[in-house]
Amino acid sequence: MKKVTSLKNVKNIKSLAIKFSLIDGLAPDKKPIKRMLSEMKGMYLDDAKLDEMLAKQDRIIYEFYNMGMPYDPSELAFGTTILHPGKVGDEYFMTKGHFHEQLDTAEIYYCTKGHGYLLMENPEGDVELQEMTPGVCVYVPPNFAHRSINISDMEPFIMFFVFRADAGHDYKTIETKGFRKLIIEKAGKPEIINNPKWNS
Repeated sequence: MKKVTSLKNVKNIKSLAIKFSLIDGLAPDKKPIKRMLSEMKGMYLDDAKLDEMLAKQDRIIYEFYNMGMPYDPSELAFGTTILHPGKVGDEYFMTKGHFHEQLDTAEIYYCTKGHGYLLMENPEGDVELQEMTPGVCVYVPPNFAHRSINISDMEPFIMFFVFRADAGHDYKTIETKGFRKLIIEKAGKPEIINNPKWNS
């Protein structure tokens, strides 16, 4: 009979229990990464309005809790994103958005609170848009950049995410080129428009 090798001899695998809330997205034992309004320069359509807001006060736009998994293709990174309500001019608060450094990486987002959209696009110019409310799960295909947008003026847009732990984040491409589409408020409702600042 062939001897079964213990998993401990193959890899030092350890289980992990982390406390975090799907209601408010907070992980009390973890420190969030915070994105300030000042870090979103160039991302919004109305640069003058952004400068006007920053002259009065800088503020947190969104924060996310990454549960600190090893940067390894056999592991899964996971955590929560908390995107606060607000607008710059007519444009809703949003995350910067990113491709993955490992471009062929997919990702899962599950909405636990709020109302928003997940905007996605690939380098070939295909654009996908998914509306999200609590209980809605969106699969982001490989090769797609993705950005979260909070269309509520009352509450945060909170999502749980999972992706391959070695995928990395490419923010630079978005900082340089932007997204082809933007979502603004028009007549009290969200509307998708072409981004006049987009660099081909």
